Amino acid sequence: MHRKPRSAIPLAAAGLAVFAVTTGCDVPSSYSSAAGQNGMATMGTTDTGPALTAVRAFDLGPVVVDGGGYVVYRYDRDTTNPSKSTCTGTCAQQWKPVPASATQHITGLDQSLVGTLTRDDGTDQATLNGWPLYRYTKDQMPGETAGQGMGGVWFPVTPQGGKVQTAADPGRSDAFGL
Repeated sequence: MHRKPRSAIPLAAAGLAVFAVTTGCDVPSSYSSAAGQNGMATMGTTDTGPALTAVRAFDLGPVVVDGGGYVVYRYDRDTTNPSKSTCTGTCAQQWKPVPASATQHITGLDQSLVGTLTRDDGTDQATLNGWPLYRYTKDQMPGETAGQGMGGVWFPVTPQGGKVQTAADPGRSDAFGL
């Protein structure tokens, strides 16, 4: 089954901008937005350095993105106690481990849930609530979630370390956290 890629981050950026205007809260500079041709918000300049940020994607609900706005995933075959990545070799070429340095720049996440692990290859990887974190290389633009549900084991990660299994109800009045 071929999944149509989602472009959730532009909507999340719009939601963060509306949230900031209506509540006076700060929005991370990496999620500034400007009105696009069709009136929908589009991403402005993004910080592509290692980072982890919680956003509310219009059709997915709360998700975590990296410094470039790309959705972060978790793998059900990994373990959390202790944190262990089982995605190695070819798997790790398609599902890039999020570097541990991303844990130095977090926004909207509970610091106590953020951690790191040392992979079998000696590199350090970011974790959230014990789950090793990854970026899917076939997500070609910020907000795309082509890897959602892949093989029944890959899912975008929520800010609490859970997995997004189905799209959120975009008709809810709190779709942007307002």
